[in-house]
Amino acid sequence: MPFLGQDWRSPGWRWVKTEDGWKRCEPFSPALENENNQLNDINHTVIITGDDEKEVYSTEDCEFAAKKRKKDHFRNNTDSQCFYREKWIYVHKESTKERHGYCTLGEAFNRLDFSSAIQDIRRFNYVVKLLQLIAKSQLTSLSGAAQKNYFNILDKIVRKVMEDQYNPRLIKDLLQDLSSTLCILIRGVGKSVLVGNINIWICRLETILLWQQQLKNLQMNKQVNNGLTLMDLPLHMLNNILYRFSDGWDIITLGQVTPTLYMLSEDRQLWKKLCQYHFAEKQFCRHLIPSEKGHIDWKLMYFALQKYYPTKEQYGDTLHFCRHCSILFWKDTGHPCTASDPNTCLMPVSPQHFIDLFKF
Repeated sequence: MPFLGQDWRSPGWRWVKTEDGWKRCEPFSPALENENNQLNDINHTVIITGDDEKEVYSTEDCEFAAKKRKKDHFRNNTDSQCFYREKWIYVHKESTKERHGYCTLGEAFNRLDFSSAIQDIRRFNYVVKLLQLIAKSQLTSLSGAAQKNYFNILDKIVRKVMEDQYNPRLIKDLLQDLSSTLCILIRGVGKSVLVGNINIWICRLETILLWQQQLKNLQMNKQVNNGLTLMDLPLHMLNNILYRFSDGWDIITLGQVTPTLYMLSEDRQLWKKLCQYHFAEKQFCRHLIPSEKGHIDWKLMYFALQKYYPTKEQYGDTLHFCRHCSILFWKDTGHPCTASDPNTCLMPVSPQHFIDLFKF
């Protein structure tokens, strides 16, 4: 006779050590736990059916129904995300005696707490760039849970931009790439592998189009500040600020604020330094663009070279990879390193390198 009980393949309960001993911990809301406790206090439950007939269920049946409601509540919560106590992940590409299987991109996306990272202005651009790379080529490699987390994080990013009006151009590029990828995947259903129902992906595409329309209609709020403003700074300080920019579009955008900033943003030396930072001299020789006066137009050179060669990326904070422990983590959170000098093992990981770590 088969044993009817919990699935033997489940990982088991999670236990927490307290002063009173070990207690079982369940990842469900307190409201559902209180509801379950109330059911446990009742020996029998009377339910009236539509034919006014009474049916008596035992305590075991009530417990089973409560557990089912917990699971349904946990699965139907669209804003829920897989959370882990450790904010790092061991990157292994093959099975060993100690570890079975291998690490996937979806598993890493779930474990590294990107939902909290977007609230940090130093990590915001890094996460957006990573989501953009996944949208271009790795969207179908994500598991169902990772896809759910992906769109939940994307929703939080759009809300943050709508509220704080921070870097909307970067988010517009991300949504454009994502909508293009989804259109291609939805048209080629059967040729490509999409995890989930096709109707879910159509709803996601409609949501993306709605976000694009909201960002298109976004109006920047005029800030009223009676204190010191950017234009109160001397010219040499404004010039130094422009030289700190690594994106040509940011320089053009800032130059549209006032005539003074426009004059500073058109400086040939500024654009020459920007080209030298991102590109090599061999690349200059292939795409020389002289101006009417015979000089090199460095501003046009920058945007011409940008079409052919990738630019250097700058981020306030990035993920780090420990070569000694093969662990991927945010530097602030740390990881249990076993090396004598952990700092010598750290290696910053760019968004593209993050994707390459999980290519097999």
